[in-house]
Amino acid sequence: MLPGSSIGQRLVLTSFGESHGKSIGAIVDGCPAGLEIDEKDIQKMLDQRKPGQNLISTQRKEKDVVEIISGVFRGYTTGAPITMVIWNSDQKSKDYEDLKTKLRPGHSDYPAMVKYNHFNDYRGGGRFSGRLTATHVMGGAIARKLLKVTLGVETNSYTSQIGKIKMDHEFDEKMINSIYKNEVRCPENKTAEKMRASILDARKKGDSLGGIIESITTNVPVGLGEPIFSSLESDLSKAIFSIPSVKGIEFGSGFKGSELHGSENNDLYTIKKGKIITKTNRSGGILGGISNGMPITMRIAFKPASSIAQKQSTVDIKTRKETTLQVKGRHDPCVVPRAPPVVDSLVALTIADHALLAGTIKSTL
Repeated sequence: MLPGSSIGQRLVLTSFGESHGKSIGAIVDGCPAGLEIDEKDIQKMLDQRKPGQNLISTQRKEKDVVEIISGVFRGYTTGAPITMVIWNSDQKSKDYEDLKTKLRPGHSDYPAMVKYNHFNDYRGGGRFSGRLTATHVMGGAIARKLLKVTLGVETNSYTSQIGKIKMDHEFDEKMINSIYKNEVRCPENKTAEKMRASILDARKKGDSLGGIIESITTNVPVGLGEPIFSSLESDLSKAIFSIPSVKGIEFGSGFKGSELHGSENNDLYTIKKGKIITKTNRSGGILGGISNGMPITMRIAFKPASSIAQKQSTVDIKTRKETTLQVKGRHDPCVVPRAPPVVDSLVALTIADHALLAGTIKSTL
């Protein structure tokens, strides 16, 4: 197993496959025995990652049907590694013939060629493709159900910004059911329409857009996190940065907190119904790298998709000369609408891993 293909200490996700290979898949090791799970639980989240065939997403038509190969018997986890696979079926590798020598701006082509001495699979980005986020979702679906069944922990991630278009209001629980009612995964329908129009405009111009995903995780028990180097923030950040196109993350007040005085940024303690909570949540639910019982809040920045239809200057590594490249293939003009279930999955995997480390979740249910 190559370093970097796995994440987690007690609940370990291993991702395998390439964008244009025969299959992609995930192995989850360390899931407690006795969790009721079947392919429908995983398929539901995979379907959320796939907005469907519309003008704001890639036209690659993968069904992304998951098969559980091992680790589940009679509808329950056995405690053995859970292996899941999706068979690829709609690759068009000829679209990437030019990429044998021409470097795509914004992509990992050049550093990957150097690192792997040109043996890397460049088709569709190979191992670096956003398609591999389906493996995150396969593992995350299991972790998400484990957290809900054992601790009542729930994560809801949504699109709060595309380009310069932002949500008008703060997210609240009433919006949860609206997240997946539109193509951009924004819980404000009017804002979602503006976001969709901006993505379509970018596609028409052969360009792309980035955006921001916000994530809120509730009912997290106090005390999760292993300072210093496995703090909850550290491990959540590591997991989130495994998503292609992620370029920034902040918790709670984040960068805006740097503009405040301590008296403004501190969360004051109080008691509500016999429970110690804070009046505000500028810490984002984490203090000293440990969960404090308040909702864990994150904002995650995604860069614009690198594959665009405009002609761009680049270098031909064979001739060692400057040239131009117009990227062919089927690509998302904005990857953000696909991201909410991926973020949900990686947050769930990280929190479940820490809950097992802390003994908050037992090794057998």
